[in-house]
Amino acid sequence: MSGGIARGRLAEERKSWRKNHPHGFVARPETFPDGTVNLMVWNCTIPGKKGTDWEGGNYPLTLLFSEDYPIKPPKCKFPQGFFHPNIYPSGTVCLSILNEDIGWRPAITVQQVLTGIQDLLDQPNPADPAQTEGYQLFIQEPEEYKIRVRNQAKMYPSPV
Repeated sequence: MSGGIARGRLAEERKSWRKNHPHGFVARPETFPDGTVNLMVWNCTIPGKKGTDWEGGNYPLTLLFSEDYPIKPPKCKFPQGFFHPNIYPSGTVCLSILNEDIGWRPAITVQQVLTGIQDLLDQPNPADPAQTEGYQLFIQEPEEYKIRVRNQAKMYPSPV
């Protein structure tokens, strides 16, 4: 029964997103070769904020929803090896609003998740590191950290 709740909520979020979403963001459910849509996996793009070292990058992110959504948050993953203090080497995002024991609330929407992750990109949380290299550079060598971020942005150019 709960799977129906998850899919119903995701169908509503998809409809809402298509009507109104932040400029530069992409969020769409996975489509199979036969044209059917998988509401439980969304392929997204998060633009780097203007005026930050992340600007110019369009970062691919996958949202993986369980049958327990919205009671449980989606798993959010960048490509493996993504450089950021709060992204695990696997690509999984470490963010309080995605932690079902700390900050997740069923009222949080896909749009809020994506904008929260965009904010996290430029404002890492040093109190909750998920990868050693990104954390150490952010804390100990901020200029080298900025160079790495700008180089990563070039790896994910705008599709235009």
